[in-house]
Amino acid sequence: MTDAFSPSTPIPTGSAPAVSARGLTKVYGQGETQVRALDGIDIDFPAERFTAIMGPSGSGKSTLMHCLAGLDTATSGQVFISGQDLTSLNDAGLTRLRRDKVGFIFQSFNLVPTLTAEQNIVLPLDLAGTTYEQAWFDRVIGALGLETRLRHKPHQLSGGQQQRVAVARALLTRPDVVFGDEPTGNLDSATGAEVLSFLQASSRDFGQSIIMVTHDPVAASYADHVVLVRDGGVVGRLDEPSVDSVTAALAELSAGTSTPAPRRAGA
Repeated sequence: MTDAFSPSTPIPTGSAPAVSARGLTKVYGQGETQVRALDGIDIDFPAERFTAIMGPSGSGKSTLMHCLAGLDTATSGQVFISGQDLTSLNDAGLTRLRRDKVGFIFQSFNLVPTLTAEQNIVLPLDLAGTTYEQAWFDRVIGALGLETRLRHKPHQLSGGQQQRVAVARALLTRPDVVFGDEPTGNLDSATGAEVLSFLQASSRDFGQSIIMVTHDPVAASYADHVVLVRDGGVVGRLDEPSVDSVTAALAELSAGTSTPAPRRAGA
C-alpha cells in the first residue's frame, strides 16, 4: 500500500501530463434542482499512459471525460491538453484543437455507413484537408488486423471489426490523447479483449496517451492506472490494476464506507 492519495496528486510520470484539470466544476440546473456533477477537480493524466476512469453510476466519470475532451463546457475551472487551455478557446479554436490533438473512440463506433472502412479511417484527415504517412497507416492497420477489410462497408463488418476501424481512425492522426467512452461496451468479451489489448499496446509501443471511461473491472485491468471518482470528485487511484483490485475498490466506493487508497496489483 502506498501513501494516501489526494485529488491533486499527479499520477507518476516522467514527462509533462497529456491532460490536466484545475478546479474543474460542472453544475447542471439551478436552485433546488442544481446538481454539481463535478466539484472542483484537480488532476493530471500522464502522457504515454493508459488511464481508466471509474466510479459508481452518477459519480461524474462521463461528465469528467466529456469536459476533459472539450465535448462539454465546464462551469468553472481549466482543462489543459498538452499545455493548451481549452477553456480559453473560442468555438473555432476548440474545433481545431479537437481535430489536431484529440482522438475519440465511442461505444457506438460512429462510422459512416456509405463509406468503406478505409474511407472511414481517413475521413478526419480528408475533412481537414491533410494527408497521412503511409508507413504509419500500414502499421496501425496491420496491428489491428484490418488489411483485408479496408474495402468493406460497416454493415459488412462484425462489431469488433467496426470498433477496430474506429480505433484506427482515432490513431491515424497521431493525436496527443485518445479518449474512449465505454469503447468495448457493445462488444462480446473476446472481441472486447482484442480491442483493449491493442489500446494497451498502442500506449506501451506507440507512446499513445489514452483516457478511457468504463464500468467494467476487466476493461480497467488493461490500463496502467485507474482514477476513482465519487460524488463529482476524484477520491482515489489504483496503479497496475487487476480485476480483483478494481472490483474491491468499486465495492468500497459504492458502499460509501471509505476512500480507497492507491494500491498496486496484489496489494
